[in-house]
Parts: sequence; structure tokens; C-alpha cells
Amino acid sequence: MTTTTYTITGMTCAHCAGAVSTELRTLPGVTDVQVDVPAGTAAVTSDAPLDREAVRGAVDEAGYALVD
Repeated sequence: MTTTTYTITGMTCAHCAGAVSTELRTLPGVTDVQVDVPAGTAAVTSDAPLDREAVRGAVDEAGYALVD
């Protein structure tokens, strides 16, 4: 298991957190997602390290942006 914390811009509320969490959970191998709206982060736990571009795509699909 590995946990990586990503910085995400544009999240302002619980709905934002839910949208990001839902999209990140669709990635293969993801077992848990914890979104912290005030900090603008998402901690993603997965079976193996995730491809950053796959994470970016999921965050984009939710309507937000992954910070490099």
C-alpha cells in the first residue's frame, strides 16, 4: 500500500470533496481517498503508486486542477 497526497485547486465545499473523491476512487488500485478542503489536498491510498497523469485526469473530470 502507498499513500500520496496531492494538492488540488478550486475546492471550496463538501460537494467539491465528494466530486474529487468519487473520481479518484475510479482509478484502478485505489483503496481510500481522504479529501481536506481547507488544505486543498487529497490523500490517496492505493495498492501501488499511481500514474500522475491518471490522477490529473480524474481531478480534471471532477472539475478541479491538480497542482504540479
